[in-house]
Amino acid sequence: MILVSFLSLVLYLLAVMGNVSIIFIIWTDPSLHQPMYLFLAMLSGIDLVLASTTAPKTLAVLLVHAHEIGYTVCLIQMFFIHAFSSMESGVLVAMALDCYGAICHPLHHSTILHPGIIGRIGLAVLVWGLVLLLPFPILLQRLIFCQATIIGHAYCEHMAVVKLACSETTVNRAYGLAVALLVVGLDVVAIGISYALILQTVLKVPGGEAQLKAFSTCGSHICVILIFYVPGIFSFLTHRFGHHVPHHVHVLLATLYLLVPPALSPLVYGMKTRQIRQ
Repeated sequence: MILVSFLSLVLYLLAVMGNVSIIFIIWTDPSLHQPMYLFLAMLSGIDLVLASTTAPKTLAVLLVHAHEIGYTVCLIQMFFIHAFSSMESGVLVAMALDCYGAICHPLHHSTILHPGIIGRIGLAVLVWGLVLLLPFPILLQRLIFCQATIIGHAYCEHMAVVKLACSETTVNRAYGLAVALLVVGLDVVAIGISYALILQTVLKVPGGEAQLKAFSTCGSHICVILIFYVPGIFSFLTHRFGHHVPHHVHVLLATLYLLVPPALSPLVYGMKTRQIRQ
Protein backbone atom coordinates (compact mmCIF):
# COMPACT_ATOMS: atom_id res chain seq x y z
CA MET A 1 0.00 0.00 0.00
CA ILE A 2 2.88 2.38 0.79
CA LEU A 3 4.43 1.61 -2.59
CA VAL A 4 1.13 2.35 -4.38
CA SER A 5 0.77 5.60 -2.43
CA PHE A 6 4.30 6.69 -3.32
CA LEU A 7 3.79 5.77 -6.97
CA SER A 8 0.50 7.70 -7.12
CA LEU A 9 2.11 10.76 -5.54
CA VAL A 10 5.07 10.70 -7.93
CA LEU A 11 2.79 10.30 -10.95
CA TYR A 12 0.58 13.17 -9.81
CA LEU A 13 3.52 15.52 -9.24
CA LEU A 14 4.96 14.60 -12.65
CA ALA A 15 1.56 15.23 -14.25
CA VAL A 16 1.14 18.66 -12.65
CA MET A 17 4.68 19.91 -13.27
CA GLY A 18 4.93 18.48 -16.79
CA ASN A 19 1.57 19.66 -18.08
CA VAL A 20 1.79 23.11 -16.48
CA SER A 21 5.22 23.53 -18.07
CA ILE A 22 3.95 22.53 -21.52
CA ILE A 23 0.95 24.89 -21.31
CA PHE A 24 3.18 27.76 -20.13
CA ILE A 25 5.79 27.20 -22.88
CA ILE A 26 3.20 27.01 -25.64
CA TRP A 27 1.23 29.97 -24.26
CA THR A 28 4.28 32.25 -24.04
CA ASP A 29 6.05 31.29 -27.27
CA PRO A 30 4.23 32.58 -30.41
CA SER A 31 6.33 30.32 -32.64
CA LEU A 32 4.58 27.33 -31.05
CA HIS A 33 1.10 28.57 -31.93
CA GLN A 34 0.79 25.85 -34.54
CA PRO A 35 -1.85 23.10 -34.78
CA MET A 36 0.28 20.36 -33.23
CA TYR A 37 1.22 22.43 -30.19
CA LEU A 38 -2.22 23.98 -29.72
CA PHE A 39 -3.71 20.49 -29.60
CA LEU A 40 -0.92 19.50 -27.22
CA ALA A 41 -1.87 22.40 -24.94
CA MET A 42 -5.49 21.17 -24.96
CA LEU A 43 -4.28 17.67 -24.10
CA SER A 44 -2.20 19.01 -21.21
CA GLY A 45 -5.16 20.98 -19.83
CA ILE A 46 -7.36 17.88 -19.93
CA ASP A 47 -4.63 15.79 -18.28
CA LEU A 48 -4.37 18.34 -15.47
CA VAL A 49 -8.10 18.08 -14.79
CA LEU A 50 -8.03 14.26 -14.92
CA ALA A 51 -5.07 13.95 -12.58
CA SER A 52 -6.38 16.59 -10.15
CA THR A 53 -9.83 14.99 -10.09
CA THR A 54 -8.43 11.58 -9.23
CA ALA A 55 -5.14 11.83 -7.34
CA PRO A 56 -6.03 13.96 -4.26
CA LYS A 57 -8.86 11.64 -3.15
CA THR A 58 -6.84 8.55 -4.04
CA LEU A 59 -3.93 9.77 -1.92
CA ALA A 60 -6.30 10.67 0.92
CA VAL A 61 -7.70 7.12 0.86
CA LEU A 62 -4.26 5.49 0.74
CA LEU A 63 -2.36 7.74 3.15
CA VAL A 64 -4.81 8.96 5.80
CA HIS A 65 -7.62 6.43 5.28
CA ALA A 66 -10.17 9.13 4.40
CA HIS A 67 -12.54 6.63 2.86
CA GLU A 68 -15.77 8.63 3.01
CA ILE A 69 -17.05 10.78 0.16
CA GLY A 70 -20.36 12.58 -0.18
CA TYR A 71 -22.86 11.27 -2.72
CA THR A 72 -22.99 14.53 -4.69
CA VAL A 73 -19.20 14.88 -4.63
CA CYS A 74 -18.91 11.30 -5.83
CA LEU A 75 -21.20 11.98 -8.79
CA ILE A 76 -19.28 15.15 -9.68
CA GLN A 77 -15.96 13.32 -9.53
CA MET A 78 -17.34 10.48 -11.66
CA PHE A 79 -18.70 12.91 -14.25
CA PHE A 80 -15.42 14.83 -14.53
CA ILE A 81 -13.33 11.66 -14.82
CA HIS A 82 -15.40 10.11 -17.59
CA ALA A 83 -16.16 13.37 -19.43
CA PHE A 84 -12.54 14.49 -19.57
CA SER A 85 -11.38 10.98 -20.53
CA SER A 86 -13.75 11.26 -23.48
CA MET A 87 -12.35 14.72 -24.30
CA GLU A 88 -8.79 13.39 -24.21
CA SER A 89 -9.73 10.69 -26.67
CA GLY A 90 -11.28 13.35 -28.92
CA VAL A 91 -8.13 15.50 -28.81
CA LEU A 92 -6.02 12.47 -29.74
CA VAL A 93 -8.26 12.03 -32.81
CA ALA A 94 -7.75 15.70 -33.71
CA MET A 95 -3.97 15.27 -33.35
CA ALA A 96 -4.10 12.21 -35.64
CA LEU A 97 -5.95 14.26 -38.25
CA ASP A 98 -3.34 17.01 -37.82
CA CYS A 99 -0.58 14.47 -38.53
CA TYR A 100 -2.52 13.26 -41.56
CA GLY A 101 -2.83 16.80 -42.90
CA ALA A 102 0.83 17.65 -42.22
CA ILE A 103 2.13 14.56 -44.07
CA CYS A 104 -0.49 13.86 -46.73
CA HIS A 105 -1.51 17.45 -47.60
CA PRO A 106 1.40 19.68 -46.46
CA LEU A 107 0.60 22.53 -48.89
CA HIS A 108 -2.93 22.99 -47.55
CA HIS A 109 -2.28 22.04 -43.92
CA SER A 110 -1.80 25.53 -42.48
CA THR A 111 -4.71 27.00 -44.41
CA ILE A 112 -7.14 24.28 -43.33
CA LEU A 113 -6.09 24.05 -39.67
CA HIS A 114 -5.88 27.73 -38.84
CA PRO A 115 -6.38 28.91 -35.20
CA GLY A 116 -10.10 29.54 -35.73
CA ILE A 117 -10.73 25.96 -36.86
CA ILE A 118 -8.58 24.60 -34.03
CA GLY A 119 -10.64 26.59 -31.52
CA ARG A 120 -13.87 25.18 -32.96
CA ILE A 121 -12.48 21.65 -32.82
CA GLY A 122 -11.55 22.17 -29.17
CA LEU A 123 -15.03 23.52 -28.40
CA ALA A 124 -16.66 20.59 -30.21
CA VAL A 125 -14.58 18.09 -28.22
CA LEU A 126 -15.53 19.86 -24.97
CA VAL A 127 -19.26 19.93 -25.74
CA TRP A 128 -19.24 16.33 -27.00
CA GLY A 129 -17.63 15.09 -23.79
CA LEU A 130 -20.02 17.03 -21.54
CA VAL A 131 -23.20 16.09 -23.41
CA LEU A 132 -22.27 12.42 -23.85
CA LEU A 133 -21.44 11.89 -20.17
CA LEU A 134 -24.13 14.09 -18.59
CA PRO A 135 -26.62 11.16 -18.48
CA PHE A 136 -24.26 9.23 -16.16
CA PRO A 137 -25.09 11.19 -12.97
CA ILE A 138 -28.69 11.77 -14.12
CA LEU A 139 -29.35 8.04 -14.57
CA LEU A 140 -27.67 7.27 -11.25
CA GLN A 141 -30.09 9.60 -9.47
CA ARG A 142 -32.98 7.22 -10.26
CA LEU A 143 -31.33 4.24 -8.58
CA ILE A 144 -31.98 2.97 -5.07
CA PHE A 145 -28.80 2.17 -3.14
CA CYS A 146 -28.26 -0.39 -0.44
CA GLN A 147 -27.00 0.55 3.01
CA ALA A 148 -23.56 -0.95 2.43
CA THR A 149 -22.40 1.67 -0.06
CA ILE A 150 -18.73 0.75 -0.22
CA ILE A 151 -17.05 1.54 -3.54
CA GLY A 152 -14.36 -0.95 -4.45
CA HIS A 153 -12.16 1.75 -5.99
CA ALA A 154 -9.97 4.64 -4.89
CA TYR A 155 -12.33 7.01 -6.75
CA CYS A 156 -15.94 7.06 -7.99
CA GLU A 157 -15.89 4.98 -11.15
CA HIS A 158 -19.22 4.65 -12.99
CA MET A 159 -19.63 0.87 -12.96
CA ALA A 160 -18.37 0.64 -9.38
CA VAL A 161 -21.16 3.03 -8.30
CA VAL A 162 -23.78 1.24 -10.44
CA LYS A 163 -22.94 -2.09 -8.76
CA LEU A 164 -23.92 -0.63 -5.37
CA ALA A 165 -27.55 -0.20 -6.42
CA CYS A 166 -30.29 -2.54 -5.22
CA SER A 167 -32.68 -1.54 -8.03
CA GLU A 168 -32.62 -2.41 -11.74
CA THR A 169 -29.46 -1.13 -13.44
CA THR A 170 -29.92 -2.41 -16.99
CA VAL A 171 -30.27 1.10 -18.46
CA ASN A 172 -27.16 2.33 -16.63
CA ARG A 173 -25.07 -0.64 -17.70
CA ALA A 174 -26.28 -0.47 -21.30
CA TYR A 175 -25.59 3.25 -21.59
CA GLY A 176 -22.18 2.89 -19.96
CA LEU A 177 -21.23 0.14 -22.42
CA ALA A 178 -22.62 2.17 -25.35
CA VAL A 179 -20.58 5.23 -24.35
CA ALA A 180 -17.38 3.17 -24.00
CA LEU A 181 -17.88 1.53 -27.39
CA LEU A 182 -18.90 4.81 -29.03
CA VAL A 183 -15.97 6.84 -27.69
CA VAL A 184 -13.23 4.23 -27.96
CA GLY A 185 -14.65 2.53 -31.05
CA LEU A 186 -15.17 5.62 -33.22
CA ASP A 187 -12.00 7.34 -32.03
CA VAL A 188 -9.77 4.29 -32.54
CA VAL A 189 -11.25 3.75 -36.01
CA ALA A 190 -10.65 7.42 -36.93
CA ILE A 191 -7.07 7.26 -35.65
CA GLY A 192 -6.49 3.94 -37.42
CA ILE A 193 -7.75 5.29 -40.76
CA SER A 194 -5.61 8.42 -40.37
CA TYR A 195 -2.44 6.43 -39.77
CA ALA A 196 -3.25 3.94 -42.53
CA LEU A 197 -3.41 6.85 -44.98
CA ILE A 198 -0.24 8.33 -43.46
CA LEU A 199 1.58 5.00 -43.85
CA GLN A 200 0.40 4.72 -47.45
CA THR A 201 1.71 8.21 -48.22
CA VAL A 202 5.03 7.75 -46.41
CA LEU A 203 5.82 4.48 -48.17
CA LYS A 204 5.51 6.28 -51.50
CA VAL A 205 8.19 8.80 -50.49
CA PRO A 206 11.55 7.90 -52.07
CA GLY A 207 14.52 7.56 -49.75
CA GLY A 208 14.75 6.04 -46.28
CA GLU A 209 15.79 9.30 -44.62
CA ALA A 210 12.72 11.11 -45.92
CA GLN A 211 10.48 8.29 -44.71
CA LEU A 212 12.10 8.33 -41.28
CA LYS A 213 11.59 12.09 -41.01
CA ALA A 214 7.93 11.70 -41.94
CA PHE A 215 7.43 8.96 -39.34
CA SER A 216 9.20 11.00 -36.65
CA THR A 217 6.70 13.83 -37.22
CA CYS A 218 3.98 11.78 -35.54
CA GLY A 219 6.13 9.47 -33.42
CA SER A 220 5.35 11.19 -30.12
CA HIS A 221 1.63 11.15 -30.91
CA ILE A 222 1.71 7.39 -31.49
CA CYS A 223 3.43 6.92 -28.11
CA VAL A 224 0.77 9.02 -26.33
CA ILE A 225 -2.02 7.08 -28.08
CA LEU A 226 -0.57 3.79 -26.81
CA ILE A 227 -0.12 5.21 -23.30
CA PHE A 228 -3.75 6.35 -23.20
CA TYR A 229 -5.65 3.55 -24.94
CA VAL A 230 -3.78 0.37 -23.96
CA PRO A 231 -4.19 0.70 -20.13
CA GLY A 232 -7.73 2.05 -20.60
CA ILE A 233 -8.89 -0.82 -22.82
CA PHE A 234 -7.19 -3.38 -20.59
CA SER A 235 -8.79 -1.87 -17.47
CA PHE A 236 -12.21 -1.79 -19.17
CA LEU A 237 -11.98 -5.42 -20.31
CA THR A 238 -10.82 -6.71 -16.93
CA HIS A 239 -13.55 -4.73 -15.16
CA ARG A 240 -16.29 -5.99 -17.50
CA PHE A 241 -15.19 -9.56 -18.17
CA GLY A 242 -12.27 -10.36 -15.87
CA HIS A 243 -14.30 -11.93 -13.06
CA HIS A 244 -11.34 -14.03 -11.96
CA VAL A 245 -8.89 -11.12 -11.82
CA PRO A 246 -8.10 -10.19 -8.18
CA HIS A 247 -9.91 -7.08 -6.96
CA HIS A 248 -6.71 -5.23 -6.01
CA VAL A 249 -5.53 -5.63 -9.62
CA HIS A 250 -8.76 -3.99 -10.83
CA VAL A 251 -8.22 -1.07 -8.45
CA LEU A 252 -4.55 -0.65 -9.38
CA LEU A 253 -5.23 -0.73 -13.14
CA ALA A 254 -8.12 1.73 -12.87
CA THR A 255 -6.01 4.15 -10.80
CA LEU A 256 -2.92 3.92 -13.01
CA TYR A 257 -5.08 4.40 -16.11
CA LEU A 258 -5.95 7.92 -14.93
CA LEU A 259 -2.50 8.85 -13.60
CA VAL A 260 0.00 7.28 -16.01
CA PRO A 261 -1.07 9.07 -19.25
CA PRO A 262 -1.06 12.59 -17.68
CA ALA A 263 2.36 11.90 -16.13
CA LEU A 264 4.04 10.34 -19.16
CA SER A 265 2.58 12.43 -22.00
CA PRO A 266 4.67 15.55 -21.13
CA LEU A 267 7.79 13.38 -20.87
CA VAL A 268 7.12 11.80 -24.28
CA TYR A 269 6.61 15.16 -25.96
CA GLY A 270 9.52 16.65 -24.02
CA MET A 271 11.88 13.97 -25.34
CA LYS A 272 10.45 13.61 -28.84
CA THR A 273 9.73 17.22 -29.73
CA ARG A 274 12.82 19.40 -30.15
CA GLN A 275 10.94 22.67 -29.90
CA ILE A 276 9.41 21.79 -26.55
CA ARG A 277 12.82 20.86 -25.13
CA GLN A 278 14.47 24.14 -26.10
